[in-house]
Amino acid sequence: MNMKKSVFALMSSILVAGVALTGCGSTETASTTETPAAADKKGSAEQVLKVNLQSEPSTVDPALAEDATSGTVIRATFDGLTRLDADAKPINSVASDVKVSDDQLTYTFTLRDSKWSNGEPVTANDFVFAWLRALDAKTASSYAYQLFYIKNGRAYNEGKVKAEEVGIKALDEKTLEVTLANPTPFFLELTAFYTYFPVNQKVVEANKDWAMNADTFVSNGPFKMQSWEHKNSMVLVKNENYWDKDTVKLEKIDFSMIEDQNTELSMYDAGDLDWSGQPVSALPPDAIIPLKDSGKLIVKPKASTYYYKFNTERPPFNNAKIRKAFSYAIDRKSIADNIAQSGQIPAMNLLPESMALKPGGYFKDNDIENAKKLLAEGMKELNLTTLPPITLTYNTSERHKKIAEAVQDQWKQNLGVDVKLENKEFKVFLDDQNTGNYMIARAGWNADFNDPINFLEMFYDKKGGNNDTLWENPKYRELLDQVAKETDAAKRKELFTQAEAILMDEMPIAPVFTDVNAWVQNDKLKGVQVDPLSFIDFKWAYKE
Repeated sequence: MNMKKSVFALMSSILVAGVALTGCGSTETASTTETPAAADKKGSAEQVLKVNLQSEPSTVDPALAEDATSGTVIRATFDGLTRLDADAKPINSVASDVKVSDDQLTYTFTLRDSKWSNGEPVTANDFVFAWLRALDAKTASSYAYQLFYIKNGRAYNEGKVKAEEVGIKALDEKTLEVTLANPTPFFLELTAFYTYFPVNQKVVEANKDWAMNADTFVSNGPFKMQSWEHKNSMVLVKNENYWDKDTVKLEKIDFSMIEDQNTELSMYDAGDLDWSGQPVSALPPDAIIPLKDSGKLIVKPKASTYYYKFNTERPPFNNAKIRKAFSYAIDRKSIADNIAQSGQIPAMNLLPESMALKPGGYFKDNDIENAKKLLAEGMKELNLTTLPPITLTYNTSERHKKIAEAVQDQWKQNLGVDVKLENKEFKVFLDDQNTGNYMIARAGWNADFNDPINFLEMFYDKKGGNNDTLWENPKYRELLDQVAKETDAAKRKELFTQAEAILMDEMPIAPVFTDVNAWVQNDKLKGVQVDPLSFIDFKWAYKE
């Protein structure tokens, strides 16, 4: 797909330490975006896509979504000012034009004629309302901090200024003016992220549960919701009111919600699904090698890290040495090679390969002797002779289960610690983390945009919407404040490196590996876009 020439030339690269952060390169071409001309050759194939989400979306409200499953549905049903292309570069979408001031602080978006699925016009005020709603502390948006790049966004979230003082203005129905707190080179990538999507003010204010039922759900994207049978299925159909409807070839997307990965793969083999695996679910670990050997497996690197998080306010993980002991006692290479098996790379740092600041990381993999030493020192500092019962929680998935079992065994063998495994349904799993009801939990982070701040800002403070570790550090926070104002690439990299070093020294998280997307798909399915950030977009998909 051709990128429209406008201010997006400014976004052609984001430099950190002089290296362009263009995301991970593709090892396959199966998911690249098809041109409209190619799509026109689809013939008479039934334009119905059948995909398994593996779990129920926690919400399809752009302001409240915080997970990849919800994001998949929202990206199909909503459209932002910009949308990402196959290389994760922003292109004009609801915005037909964007102008940026010389000081890089003011963005003026001109909106094209577009409509909501109920036929009402999408206006600049819909964006103002949506963004202020996400920023409002009463909304409890985990991603509110993504809007802190806007002038007074943080202050409004903290109740220090009024809504009128936030740098978002509808100059008229088709013109949106946004003023930033500091120059933000990735801002047009942010406007393609779901927290920045518009919502229909009348619909939202009329019903607090508008986004939980198909009959009240209103959106502005390529597809609209026809039905939602909770925990079972969801059906999306082509949105005839979408501004770019002629590009959309699929007539329907049938989402099933089956947790068992073996069942999903069996359904794919039987022709009942067109896709099996990431990024919408995952393949059974035991199927990876046979699928790879058969030549059917598609693998793409992604800007993503799989890790475990510690509840740092719950003993014994309120002690940094004990957290480090558990982290150092993990054999990451064994997990990557024997369980993940798709080219994952052991991680001794938080940032993925595409934006790594310190190649090789900040500690050694499977450093058992150091782990034993740190555990003993940490227990002494807490006046403990024995550890309290330890629980590791993961959400339902064969892959997560096998990784957790491996780590459980490693902690037993390497540290002599018994760990109980706890499997939870996805929504309960998320809710428990948000309320601090866990000790150690599985986690993963896919980049929302290609810059280290997207990973590191999660831990800016313990009140942060995605910081379930409850960890914070004043020096770390100070470094990120400096990053926000720094425009020199080399200085920015140095500040990031110092910050990540603090994070890895205090270890509120234990990185395991940088991840990849691995899946199989129907040979007749074309145009599904899986970009280097792991976002999946069905706008351009079709069946031959």
